[in-house]
Parts: sequence; C-alpha cells; structure tokens
Amino acid sequence: MRDTSNSKPGGAVLVLFETEHLKDNIRTALAQTTLTPWQRNFLSDVLARLERYGSKTRLSDKQLSKLHQILGGEGRGGPVGRQEPRTAVNTRLFRHRPRSLLSRKAPWRRRRLVRDFTIVAVIALVGFFYSLFEIGNTTFQGAAPPSSVPAVQSNQAFTITDGDTVHVSGERAGTRLVGFNTPEKFSPQCEYERQLGERASSRLRELVAHGNARLSKVACACPPGTEGTSKCNHGRSCGVLKVDGRDVGSILIGEGLAVPFICGETRCPPTPRPWCKA
Repeated sequence: MRDTSNSKPGGAVLVLFETEHLKDNIRTALAQTTLTPWQRNFLSDVLARLERYGSKTRLSDKQLSKLHQILGGEGRGGPVGRQEPRTAVNTRLFRHRPRSLLSRKAPWRRRRLVRDFTIVAVIALVGFFYSLFEIGNTTFQGAAPPSSVPAVQSNQAFTITDGDTVHVSGERAGTRLVGFNTPEKFSPQCEYERQLGERASSRLRELVAHGNARLSKVACACPPGTEGTSKCNHGRSCGVLKVDGRDVGSILIGEGLAVPFICGETRCPPTPRPWCKA
C-alpha cells in the first residue's frame, strides 16, 4: 500500500498506516515460543487495538519503540517474525505531527462562541416576545376625557407591558405612565427587583381588570420638538391611567410596589431604582 499522507517524522504521536501487514507480523511473533510473558502481553494488547480501531490506531513513541524492538528482534529471545530494516517505511509506521495547543483549542473555542451567541439570542427573543404577548389575549378598554394632546378613545384597547407601561392597540410604541416608577422585570439590577417588578405588573393588571380604567395621553417631559422621536422617552408616548378615578401610580406607591418619579417640563431626574441598594 502506498503512503498518501503528508505527515512528517518528528511527532510525539504515531499513526499506524498498514494495519493488516502489522497484524500479520504480530500474529507470527505470537506463534513463537521465545517471547517473554511481558512481550506476549504487549503484542496481544497492540493486536487487540489494531483489530478494534484499524488504521485509526495510535501508539506513543515508547510503545512504537517497544513494538519495533520485539518485531525487529531486539527483545529477549532474538528475532521474532519477519525482520526488516528499522525504518519507518519498512514497518509501515508513520509519524503524525501533533497539532499545537492553540490549534487543538480553536474548534472548542468556536463551539463555545457559537453556543454562547445562541443562548444570548434566544434570551433576547424570549424577552422581546414576552413583552409583546405577556398577558396573552387579555385586553382592557381605556377611555379619557378631552385634553390638549391626543387621548385614547373609548373603543381602543391597551395591554399591560409592566408596572408603569401599557401598549395601546394599533400604536407602534408603548405608553409610559407618568408620576411613578416600578421595579424592572425585564432588566432588573437584582433578583429582588425582578420579583417586585413581576408583582407590580400583576397588581396593575388586576386593578385594570376589576375597575373602570381610563387612559389619558399627556405631554412627555422632553425638549421641544423631540416628542415622538427616540430622543424623547425612547419614542414612547406618555399617559395617566386611572381606575375608578384613582391614579394607579398612587395605588402602587401606597402598596410598596412603586416610588414617586416627578419630571419637570422638559426633563426628568435620574430614574429612581432603590430596590437593590440594601
């Protein structure tokens, strides 16, 4: 059989090339009576590996040297089997240059990078769809009295996004309720804030479901000319939500599920998030 490998001598790992030829030599050697018990056990072990793995069998430098000594006649008891000059070509054993540590790690790093990217993408998608469909098909009717800015009509529906944000049906962006701030449940700073954010969302949903909800749009505290753009409240509109005549912000603040958040005419102070400071 002709060697078609590009491997060069000098590697620490040896690859068996012509296994059938080598197995014949080992069987011939095992038929001799001059082998020591150790030599016989060693040859039997190598033969078993050749039978199981074939041309994919790998031997260390030390194992190859011992095998060559026994088959080449340098072990105790004299020559065993067919003798050939001690060259890598004649024994059909070719050395394979091992890959460097960096090249061995490269596939593992790529797999880990792909895995991490997939996990991040899945989490992002779950968060996005959850924010859109977190309350399933449940919708609530909102009505508002006339004001200087557009108001939600009585036949429009809105859904609860979180404790201080709703989304009016048919609008691209959500509506931020003004005057208070609830804990974040999508990007919390600690586990306690996430749990409290879930409770605030559930409580707001409960209030709207069991009362007469009226949503009024109000002007956002943004620089003139920026309202409705990404430079003002992330493109969201602003509103006041009342249930049975009571501002939902006051109810949530009184129950410890929100804190006051009062803005000026054109800007807001830093958003209060006191839930993870303990």
